[in-house]
Amino acid sequence: MKRFLKFSFLSFLFLRLFVSWLFAEDKKDERPNIFFAIADDWGWPHSSSYGDAVVKTPTFDRIAASGALFTNAYISSPSCTPSRNAILTGQYHWRLKSGGNLWSNYPEGFPSYVQALKDAGYFVGSYRKAFGPGSDGGKEVAGKAYPSLDAFLKERPKDQPFCFWFGTSDPHRSYQWESGLRSGMKLEDVEVPPFFPDSEIIRTDILDYYFEVERFDRQVGEALALLEVNGESENTLVVMTGDHGWPFPRGKSNLYDYGTRVPLAIKWLGRIPQDRLVTDFVSTTDLAPTFLEAAGVDILPNTTGRSLLSILESDANGRISSDREYVLTGKERHTLAQNDNPGGTPMRAIRTDDFLYIHNFKPERWPAGHPEGSYHGKTYMDIDAGPTKSYIVDRKDDLGMQIYWQLSCGLRPADELYDLRIDPFQISNVADRVEYADTLKKLKEKLFSELKRYKDPRLIGGAEAFDEYEYLGRLVRQP
Repeated sequence: MKRFLKFSFLSFLFLRLFVSWLFAEDKKDERPNIFFAIADDWGWPHSSSYGDAVVKTPTFDRIAASGALFTNAYISSPSCTPSRNAILTGQYHWRLKSGGNLWSNYPEGFPSYVQALKDAGYFVGSYRKAFGPGSDGGKEVAGKAYPSLDAFLKERPKDQPFCFWFGTSDPHRSYQWESGLRSGMKLEDVEVPPFFPDSEIIRTDILDYYFEVERFDRQVGEALALLEVNGESENTLVVMTGDHGWPFPRGKSNLYDYGTRVPLAIKWLGRIPQDRLVTDFVSTTDLAPTFLEAAGVDILPNTTGRSLLSILESDANGRISSDREYVLTGKERHTLAQNDNPGGTPMRAIRTDDFLYIHNFKPERWPAGHPEGSYHGKTYMDIDAGPTKSYIVDRKDDLGMQIYWQLSCGLRPADELYDLRIDPFQISNVADRVEYADTLKKLKEKLFSELKRYKDPRLIGGAEAFDEYEYLGRLVRQP
């Protein structure tokens, strides 16, 4: 009898261990992987998905066809560091203290979605340009840096979900002159926006930018192919976008569409219906809560972004949510571009389907940088150096060129209003026209109300700190 009981007990233990092992296999972590690809200075509408006839972006196009393409995606700030900080935290950049400026210290007390996912059991990492430029004090707010996606995947523990930030420096300046032409693109196919003069130099510069956009697209394609080889395509949430607009005058560091509007495509096979076009106004601050909700992780405290998951899982096209009829953007200090003070050119904007309203809090400061110099030692420092900038600045006194200089470099009034129904490139400011008085009043009130709601120091006090936060970039102070 004792031998029988002993045998039965051993059998029970073996059965229990077997069931536990079987149950563990069934409980394999099914949370999605998150692959986030972000370009440096890639703006809307420079993708074949948006109808650009020159630049080819087959990887972006495939992501869009496999999921959702967003036509009204905007960043928080058209400057690298604050835009990326806003993505990481899910908060508007003006709430992030020093993190609202370029080349800054990552602020204390603002956890990133990457850190939250790591705490929840995700294996996290990044490649090339992630947070910054600036210093995060070694916190790895975007994940540990890896030399490649392949190295990351090899180190990742088996069956552990991952979160990977895939960043490149394309299409940030500088460019190799005529690289676009040598790749086979043609000058005559370029559509020069009307806020630039039409010249061969500017067309060539745009093609060189396109060359780097295509290189970024190709690198993302290679990364996605590697995920497929590793069997990670089916349950990976893939996002591809840019951190702000292109590095040309009136683009980057400006609140016009060419500075704040970005390409955005998202896919998640089996969860996001394919080949959808979404026109809702969304912000890249919405990505952090989207990633966390998809992973089943609590949203970060004080998040201002809103998860896109319900939009993504809808099978509808066009305008899906009734409460996404506008988007907010803003800018604090980009470079130390003023000659007479260490401050920036603070501005905020509200963008709707029909109008763009911009408020300039310091209209006496030069939005592109001081024409007589800067703390960097050069003029117009909020515009990246390049052939288009030189063409406009060097010819500003030529017949017919003053208007282009004014649009890119001149002082701007406190209020700017653009009627997008007749002025899609936002060239003609109608803020002082009587017939737009009611529209101006309503949009200004709405913008200021939202800024107060989201505790913008420009409205509630304390904004002088933005001029005083440490700038970590290289300085060449003029005597």
